[in-house]
Amino acid sequence: MAQETKYTEDNIRSLDWKEHIRMRPGMYIGKLGDGSSPDDGIYILVKEVLDNSIDEFVMGGGKTIEVSVQGNKVIVRDYGRGIPLGKVVDVVSKMNTGGKYDSKAFKKSVGLNGVGTKAVNALSTYFRVESTRDGKSASAEFEKGTLTNQDLLDETSRRRGTKVTFIADDSIFKNYKYRPEYIVKLLKNYVYLNPGLTIVFNGEKFYSENGLKDLLEDNNNVEDMLYPIIHLRGDDIEVAISHSKTQYSEEYYSFVNGQNTSQGGTHLAAFREAIVKTVREYYGKNFDASDVRKSIIGAISIKVMEPVFESQTKTKLGSTEMGGDLPTVRTYINDFVKNKLDNYLHRNTDVAEQLQKKILQAEKERKELSGIRKLAKDRAKKASLHNKKLRDCRIHFGDTKKEAYLETTLFITEGDSASGSITKSRNVNTQAVFSLKGKPLNSYGLSKKIVYENEEFNLLQSALNIEDGMEGLRYNNIVIATDADVDGMHIRLLLITFFLQFFPEVIKEGHLYILETPLFRVRNKKETIYCYSEEEKQAAINKLRGKPEITRFKGLGEISPNEFVHFIGDDIRLDPVMLDKEMSIEQMLEFYMGKNTPDRQKFIINNLKVELDLLDEGA
Repeated sequence: MAQETKYTEDNIRSLDWKEHIRMRPGMYIGKLGDGSSPDDGIYILVKEVLDNSIDEFVMGGGKTIEVSVQGNKVIVRDYGRGIPLGKVVDVVSKMNTGGKYDSKAFKKSVGLNGVGTKAVNALSTYFRVESTRDGKSASAEFEKGTLTNQDLLDETSRRRGTKVTFIADDSIFKNYKYRPEYIVKLLKNYVYLNPGLTIVFNGEKFYSENGLKDLLEDNNNVEDMLYPIIHLRGDDIEVAISHSKTQYSEEYYSFVNGQNTSQGGTHLAAFREAIVKTVREYYGKNFDASDVRKSIIGAISIKVMEPVFESQTKTKLGSTEMGGDLPTVRTYINDFVKNKLDNYLHRNTDVAEQLQKKILQAEKERKELSGIRKLAKDRAKKASLHNKKLRDCRIHFGDTKKEAYLETTLFITEGDSASGSITKSRNVNTQAVFSLKGKPLNSYGLSKKIVYENEEFNLLQSALNIEDGMEGLRYNNIVIATDADVDGMHIRLLLITFFLQFFPEVIKEGHLYILETPLFRVRNKKETIYCYSEEEKQAAINKLRGKPEITRFKGLGEISPNEFVHFIGDDIRLDPVMLDKEMSIEQMLEFYMGKNTPDRQKFIINNLKVELDLLDEGA
């Protein structure tokens, strides 16, 4: 019989606020990460500080916010009302303390839990807050949440407002770095949602006059839109809608009180429902919902009294009520869309005709594909029973542990040895492996029909669960893991082409990555150093001195599972695949997968690296 463990008063421990945050950071900011993903913790820290400045703007305090990111130091300065000077220390270091509990002061705020800046403070090696108001100033400095210095000035000429400076703790966010592209996207969303607000980031100004209309135009190729963006505004709601000429699936941007709800929620479900209902009533036909929404590009922003989110990171709205005397979220959005969209279609009959043609075309294509889709689904179900293409993980999207989804990763790899190494070294709870059989098909210019007829694509689509849209996506991170040689780079490009052609939102929403693995191993009897470049290899040789053993990894299969665990664990290096803002998706596909041109050949020679600068077949 096992010996009973003693359980006494000595086993009971109370953690103070900063200890709890540092011990369980995932409860407060979601996943940690190194900055390669837009939902990594370091960007949540920036957002938590910015949310306070945005709330000041919403409440009429200050029209400009200045953001600076230099190395690992972040500075956010607003010109709002400033924190009451006697409470500067409390609001950043005492849990459940803040002005947002007073609904009179912050009626439609995002940060209602009194946690945001406390989490930033606790997870930073340096944190400084300074408030100026009424010609006086107060400041406080902290280290990992512990107060180290505070000051009060009776007189100052500085403009009113709040300035926060922090350096995230690199013992928690290992090997992290900020990617300007993710910061810019975050800031742009803020200005789209707040007309009149100017945000200056490292000297560059961001401002929007047309709100969600600007968002759709900036994130999509206007020439690819079937009709001009329908832009509708109300007191607590704003929507923008169009349809793509070439895109297959639905694409949405959703926000609540200025917060980007990347996982949607009750408001997005109501928006999708309202569009279908309004269109059906306008045309007097019971169109299939998927035909109405096929290729749609939409955005919705609503303001809710004291919103309830399904997690501290506020990525999914759980509220069913708008608050105050307003109806439910569903009723409010349905009534608004029905009234405004119906009026728009009656006033713009040319748009109504284009939309109807699009729906009828979608209906025709769906019926033509229905038989193929059924066979493909049956084939995928049978294949999953006896093949080993997908070695799944234990946590899936839709699980009760919402935050766990952020950690889920699917590695797409080629070859038995590479798949074997990753499979043996992965975290079986959150990491899955999909094994390709040779090079995938070049899907450039092909129709969606090929996705169902090609076994590799059909099973990959089934594994990701994205046939009917991004809401069912089972893995937050989709990682292409291939050898760093010509064949490996070609496979990467073919897979990227597949996503660009049929599921561009996977890339647009920041889910697709390239796995970086070391090219060299340099070691002696005492130390082993893995190197990702020639420069790192030379530095390792100089460090170890003498004649260390140098191994060149020609493929992933040459890396043993014991070593591979380091490269897909805490020290994983991911390079995000991003769209070129200067090129449309169609232009990109033509450039990388079209006929050979001197410009393209020159580009490939000069850019033999990951992302979209990859070798192409026949180049």
